[in-house]
Amino acid sequence: MNIKVIVWQEEDVWCAKVPALSGCHTWAENYDDLMVMVKEAIEGWLEVAHEKELPEQKDNEQLVEISL
Repeated sequence: MNIKVIVWQEEDVWCAKVPALSGCHTWAENYDDLMVMVKEAIEGWLEVAHEKELPEQKDNEQLVEISL
């Protein structure tokens, strides 16, 4: 699975947000740590979303599960 992440630097802090996952963002002191943190943030976001009640599906939709 590929997902787009917006990455930027503010002073001495690296930041990232995932536009496809509302509210999914993180930061770290360097780029390498940021990549680890953003993967953990995505996994955590998806885990919480999975635990919440699933939205009602339309007749032509199906629910599928993927692994990162």
